[in-house]
Amino acid sequence: MRKALTIAGSDSGGGAGIQADLKTFAALGVYGSSAITALTAQNTLGVQGVYPVDPEFVGQQIDSVMSDIGAHAAKTGMLFSAEIIQVVAERVRRWGIEHLVVDPVMVAKSGDRLLREDAIDALRRELLPLAYVVTPNLGEASVLAGFEVHDKPTMEQAARAIHALGARIVVVKGGHLADCADDLVYDGASMRWLPAERIDTPHTHGTGCTFSAAIAALLAKGHEPLEAIARAKDYLTAALRAAQPIGAGHSPVNHFYAYGH
Repeated sequence: MRKALTIAGSDSGGGAGIQADLKTFAALGVYGSSAITALTAQNTLGVQGVYPVDPEFVGQQIDSVMSDIGAHAAKTGMLFSAEIIQVVAERVRRWGIEHLVVDPVMVAKSGDRLLREDAIDALRRELLPLAYVVTPNLGEASVLAGFEVHDKPTMEQAARAIHALGARIVVVKGGHLADCADDLVYDGASMRWLPAERIDTPHTHGTGCTFSAAIAALLAKGHEPLEAIARAKDYLTAALRAAQPIGAGHSPVNHFYAYGH
């Protein structure tokens, strides 16, 4: 059985965070485990509260999973603080987790902050050098690269800048582009665009979590990186197309679209 670990926050509404990750792992046929970094009081309308987990307990969760179950790939999501990032990075090194997908979660769909301002440098310095794949959206790419990313030329510039921070493969997501939803994949040698139609739906909660979890699941199953990223994008596009209203705000994608209603 192929296995994947998510290190991320909990979304009480079930649409993002570890809930979205575990649903994605299951939908793609991978056994999922988790280490929770923060609890959120959250629904489709926004984040009403955040309760971070003690950093050492985050590390203990990772140790517990890796010492018994193990993982063929792992992903990070909401990490919240520099202290948690430092512990996660140390455990990634300790356990030799090679296929690490870093989703540099900074802000929720509702606009609520999920990463402290003082943790951004720790993310750049501690975690990005360990990333097999990193998946920033335009806003996150802007923060990591240090300049505004808003179109395809600046996406290419940001991919180079973020790759220089140590990530092996950079995926700059184009979901917030004005006229398309194309993603850019850069491995330090070549750039490849992954085109996709823009799905006209307000039900986009958890898209970043789902995409990065899908990449981790497919890496765990042995797919080559570019194939894993392309297949993950196809999975997310289909899940967006099949999304249904769950709450009164940004409802989640349909992780189990392939299994009917």
